[in-house]
Order: sequence, then structure tokens, then C-alpha cells
Amino acid sequence: MGSFSRQEFFHELVEGCLLPTAQQGLEQVWQLLVICLLCRLLWILGLPSYVKHLSTVAGGFYTLYLFFELHMVWVVLLSLLCYLILFLCRHSSNRATFLSITILIYLLMGELHMMDTTTWHKMRGSQMVVAMKAISLAFDLDRGVVANVPSPVEFMGYIYFVGTIIFGPWISFNSYREAIEGRKLSFSWIWKVCVSWVKSQLCLITSNCVAPYLFPYFIPIYGDKLLRNKTKRKIRWLLAYENALSFHFSNYFVGYLSETTTTLAGAGFTEEKDNLKWDMTIARPLHVEFPRSMVEVATSWNLPMSKWLNTYVFTSARNLGTFSAILVTYTASALLHGLSFHLGAVLLSLGFITYIEHVLRKRLAAIFNACILSKKCQPNCSHKNNKVLWVYVINVAFSTLAVFHLAYLGSLFNSSVDYMDDDEESDVANHTIQKWSELSWASHWVTFGCWVLYRIIL
Repeated sequence: MGSFSRQEFFHELVEGCLLPTAQQGLEQVWQLLVICLLCRLLWILGLPSYVKHLSTVAGGFYTLYLFFELHMVWVVLLSLLCYLILFLCRHSSNRATFLSITILIYLLMGELHMMDTTTWHKMRGSQMVVAMKAISLAFDLDRGVVANVPSPVEFMGYIYFVGTIIFGPWISFNSYREAIEGRKLSFSWIWKVCVSWVKSQLCLITSNCVAPYLFPYFIPIYGDKLLRNKTKRKIRWLLAYENALSFHFSNYFVGYLSETTTTLAGAGFTEEKDNLKWDMTIARPLHVEFPRSMVEVATSWNLPMSKWLNTYVFTSARNLGTFSAILVTYTASALLHGLSFHLGAVLLSLGFITYIEHVLRKRLAAIFNACILSKKCQPNCSHKNNKVLWVYVINVAFSTLAVFHLAYLGSLFNSSVDYMDDDEESDVANHTIQKWSELSWASHWVTFGCWVLYRIIL
């Protein structure tokens, strides 16, 4: 790359990566977008509810076939199993527990026995959306948020809601009911769809074309002069950040694309009196790339999933204690994402990091009476020190530490480990250990040091 002039480099980048990436992105999802729009137009016609439910089931089935072909039967089987459990336990007050155990067993059997890991992982997103929807509905039934078990066609309409079945996100059953009522078309709706689509494409291009060439071109890290022993460690951290950045923007791409499909299909709005706002937000990239804390990263990464985990997992496990509830929450997230060693290692590490950061900053905030908590204080908080220089310095230090953790955790993610066969899972574990060993297990040691500091000042 170093032999390219800057003009030649950017020309090659546009012709060889940017345009093909944007074209392939559109080719893969244009039919999904059309189906979402057709369902949206159908729902404003005032048709009977069962017709609307059937239309979204048909749209969901068709899109599942487009993306997974006959392998979609495993998603269908999970949805049928979920409704069977809800029906059999319709008089029980522990539907959520029975259903969660059933889904966990099904997902584990799928990972280990029912089919090859590569194909199963391709469907992981849809499987996760179905599982989250069914479990949230069971909890809402137990808590009285939803009065009765929905009819089979209504349940399947919710599960296969065309705007969310492929890329997500999770939406509640009541949100689905509001969506099929068919709100009027508006400029704000189409503007939200267009903005989310443009953002998704920009994130896709950044992930595939910009991030992988950012450091190799502007910082020639592969040059011989920079490969001396004194700089090898710096190079490893630059490469770790490069991998993390590419992974981050691939997540933002999926987030903005799911915003597009969900909004296009008629969901993702809030209603205050007569004012309808199409304001669905999946991720907050700026809060991840320039974070106040790792706690903020965890919540801003995927807002609907963070809400789901907090509402249905953390709240239910809170009587076990805060630390145990956090571990249960991140374990649940890891199981939903699939039996992948590197994902599990990252999520469990993230659980320890966020908890220790939270309790340490809470303790420091009490000692110094300052606004240095993991989450930003409200304007009317009781802390005496909030806008003084040393408070800003401490917060910036923790922000820098969060970026350090993100580079470390994100170093594991690249295309070579996204899909592994059963006999290659040990390679994923070796890859994880090797990557973190190259970085001297720095994030884990820093987290341990923060815990020691917290115990000293406790």
C-alpha cells in the first residue's frame, strides 16, 4: 500500500471496495425492504386483524427462505415449540421459567447435535430474535402486562414480524400490536427510513473498506522499520484497535439496517398524545467510540437487547445480589449469541469489567463528592464537585481506559473466526488465548488492579 500515491489509493479504494460493497449490500436486502413496505401499505387499509397477522407471517416466511432457504425450518420449529409451551402452561404463573429452559435446551441441541455449526450460526440472529420475543411474551403474561395467551396466528405474526425476523431488533408484543394498527404515512416516517438506510451503508463501507486500511495506509505498520522489537507491542495494539473498529461498524451496520426494516414495516415509534415520533434507536456509536465508561458501552451497543436483558433477566435475578445478577445477565447474553468461545469470553469479561468499574467509580464519587460515576449525573445531582478541572481529568481517564478495554476485547473479532465448523472450535479458543496473550492479558490485569484499588478504599 505504501507504493500507492494518495490519489491512486483513494481511487482504488472507491473502485475496488466502496462501490462493490454498497452494491452487494443493496442486492442482499432489497427484497426484504420491498416486503416490509408492502406490509406497511397493507396494514393501513383497515383490513381485519387476522389478515394483517397472516400477511406478516407470509412475509416473514418468505424472507426467511430468501436468507436461509430450507434451513429456515429450524427457526419455524423453535417458534412452534415456543407456542406449544405457552399453550400447555397457560394456567401456570411460571411460563417464563419453563419456556426459557425449553429454549435453552433447544439452542444447545442445535449447536451440538442437530446440524453443522456453520449453518446454525448463519441463523443465529433469527433464532435469537425468536427466543427473545417468546421469552419476553412469557414474562409479560406472568406479570400481567399481556392479559391472555395470544391466538396462534397473532403469536406467529409477532414472531415473524417481517421488519425484525432477519436482523432484529427485539420488540415487545404490545409494540407489534400497535404497529399492525397501521399508522398513517408521513414525511417523518420516510425520512427516518432514509436516514437509517444511509447510515447503515456508511457503516458497512467503513467496516469493510475504511477500517481495514486505515492504519496500514496512514500508519505503515507493516513496514520493516516499525517491526523492531521496541515497537512490536505498539503495533499489536494498533492492529487490535483496527479489528475492533471494523467489528464495531459491522454492528452499527446491522443496527441501522434493522432500524430501516423495522420502521419501514411500521414499528419503532413512540406516541405522546397526538404526536407520533419515529424514533427507534438501536445503537449509539458515539457513546461507544467515545465512551464515558464501559457501562455506557454495554448499554449503547444494542439498546433493545440491553432493555430486554435488564427487564427480563437482570430484574429477575436481582434477588441473588448485584454481582450475581450481572453474571447471570451476561451469561444469558452469551447463550443467546451461541456457543462460541470468543463471544463467551468477551461477554463474561465485559461483565467483570463493568461491575468493577461501576463499584469503583461509585466509591470514588462518594469519597470525593464528585460527578465521576459510570453514568452521567443529572443536572440537579447532590455532588459538590461537578464542573472542576480534576473531575474532567478523572472522567477522561476512565474514558481512555474504556477505549483501551474496547481495543483489547475487539481484537478477537475478524472474518476468520465468524463461522467455524465443529472441529474448529478449539481453533477459536486458541485464537482467543493467542490474541490476548500477545496483548499480555492487559485488560484483565488492569481490571484486577481496579478491583484491588476498590477493596483498598472500601
